Amino acid sequence: MNTDNKPVALITGASSGMGKDFALRLISEGYAVYGAARRTSLMNDIEQAGGTALSMDITEDATMIAAVDRIIAERGRIDVLVNNAGYGQYGAVEDVPIDAARRQMEVNLIGAARLTQLCLPHMRARKFGKIFNISSIGGKIAMPLGGWYHASKFALEGYSDSLRNEVRSFGIDVIVIEPGGIESEWGGIAQEEAARHSGTGAYAGLTEKIRKAIEQQGRMPGPRVISDLIVKALKARHPRTRYHGGGRATPILFLRRWLSDRAFDRLMMIALR
Repeated sequence: MNTDNKPVALITGASSGMGKDFALRLISEGYAVYGAARRTSLMNDIEQAGGTALSMDITEDATMIAAVDRIIAERGRIDVLVNNAGYGQYGAVEDVPIDAARRQMEVNLIGAARLTQLCLPHMRARKFGKIFNISSIGGKIAMPLGGWYHASKFALEGYSDSLRNEVRSFGIDVIVIEPGGIESEWGGIAQEEAARHSGTGAYAGLTEKIRKAIEQQGRMPGPRVISDLIVKALKARHPRTRYHGGGRATPILFLRRWLSDRAFDRLMMIALR
């Protein structure tokens, strides 16, 4: 067992985008970082920086158990869990196959919940832990063609609230991060899925409006703005329960808080014209 006493962080979805940035940032902050993803070949930079790449598919229980067991064997602790793995299953609710919908919930919600179950006993034993659930402003607002993605993130928000109140007495914090627009491959994948499922048929016109709206957004901030939030929460004596950042996050959440459902719907559809 390594005894250098560095705090230990496990980060899922670390092969690209925000997850990779989280891993590299926490290494620079002095953490022993385990980056987990299916594509371990894309995490060479994490290993070169001093981290460890783990093969993990959060829809396969055995890979999660093996990862947690390895970390405990090597480090004896898990201080920080960042549940970042996820994707956007886009397409009209009528069009998206139910098997695809189930996979969206499995990856974005159930996988995070199962990995949390595996880490919690070790955090409770030490009476310390920080669990970050990477949600989205899409866990507070819902756009057309994103029904299953939004369902998974709304669910993750509610799950996080229950979990926070269950584990507080054990010295464990649960922190929800709600990114807005971030420069990554996520938007392109979501757009491709929308076109694949709803690019023809009854929702083709709406799909085209969404495509144009995404293309007109312009360049979004890089993932560092979200990594900054994680570091801020880690350094806070009493971290907030939620942090948000990224493109348009603040104005969108402000409007969602104060507008009625129908008023927000009208505003959203005006933006898609």
